Amino acid sequence: MAMEATEIERMIKEAMPDAEITIEDLRGDGDHYSASIVSGAFEGKSRVQQHQMVYDALQGKMGGELHALALKTGTPGGA
Repeated sequence: MAMEATEIERMIKEAMPDAEITIEDLRGDGDHYSASIVSGAFEGKSRVQQHQMVYDALQGKMGGELHALALKTGTPGGA
């Protein structure tokens, strides 16, 4: 089952309310997305830790409802 971009954004916003999120459906199939996320919550975190925070926000949906998500993460002013 595919996942809507609005649902991905909602889940990330719940975990990181200050996040600025841009999501693109790469194939138009609801399974392959690209997301750019800028949040102060990423401050002081490595890129791997930032991506893990996003995966945690998606509450286990990666690999199931959400097949692929290419991530670009950063902090305000340093994205």
